Amino acid sequence: METRTQGFPVKNYGQPVKRYCQTLDLRDDARLIEEYRRRHAEGNAWPEILEGIRRVGILDMDIYLLGNRAFMIVETPLDFDWDEAMSRLASLPRQQEWEDYMSVFQAAEPGQTSAQKWTPMERIFHLYE
Repeated sequence: METRTQGFPVKNYGQPVKRYCQTLDLRDDARLIEEYRRRHAEGNAWPEILEGIRRVGILDMDIYLLGNRAFMIVETPLDFDWDEAMSRLASLPRQQEWEDYMSVFQAAEPGQTSAQKWTPMERIFHLYE
C-alpha cells in the first residue's frame, strides 16, 4: 500500500483524458469498512469486474476512503460517454452479482447498479494557470 511519502503513480496516456469524481457512503461499521477495504485490495477484486471496467473504456480507477465515505476517481478517453458505458457495464457477466456483493457494505439499496450508487461530484476548484 502506498503512503504519502511513497507517492502514487500517475499514468501518462499521451492524450488528454476526462476525470470523473464520485462519492458513496458506506455503512458506519468499522468491521464492514475493513472488509470492504479487504475486498478491494489487490488480487481480491473479481477478474471479470476488472475486465469489464476496462472493456467499457475506463482507463484507470482509484477509490479512497475517509471514515465511511468512499471517493472514486475515474479516468477515461475524451470521447467516453458515461451513461452509455455504465449501461454496458451493468449488462456484463457478474457485474450485478458484484454490486450485490458490495451492497452489504454500502449505504445503498440492494439491486442498484454502480451508476445508481455512486454520486458524481462537482469540481469547484482547480490550481488555475
